[in-house]
Amino acid sequence: MDNKLVIRQVVASDLENVMRVEEANFGHEATSKRAMKERIQTTADTFLVAEIAGNFAGYIEGAVISDKYLSDELFEHVEKNPETGGYLAITSLSIDDDFQGQGLGDALLLAFKDLATKTGREAITLTCHDYLIKYYEKKGFTYEGKSTSTLGGGEWFNMIWEVE
Repeated sequence: MDNKLVIRQVVASDLENVMRVEEANFGHEATSKRAMKERIQTTADTFLVAEIAGNFAGYIEGAVISDKYLSDELFEHVEKNPETGGYLAITSLSIDDDFQGQGLGDALLLAFKDLATKTGREAITLTCHDYLIKYYEKKGFTYEGKSTSTLGGGEWFNMIWEVE
């Protein structure tokens, strides 16, 4: 059996797997199915899926925004991405339980960094909970303070990776 990792652009038929992993990992903070379907339809160019041996293993997705930091509105509605410029905002990085601990998050982040560089983005921006700050710092992101986000009633923090 070939256990090769494939990272590809999302397609409409991925929606059920995306939602399964999203809900398993984010619980009450999970993006709605309606919003995720809109992201697949509108921003597939910045929505990457990881497969191992043909099995859905995880994804990273987001939209290009003009502001440096994410707003809660981004989690409900996205616009078509401009071809270049702006900030690539990660709204979800999620790995299926069966594939966690295998470096898939790292591989998806690297693919997103490559995408941001190739499309002339200013930076990658994301919000995370406090326990993930060190993880993202190890991946080259810079902590930029508390976010104004109140998504899911939680406390969020801004992280930025500058495109070189």
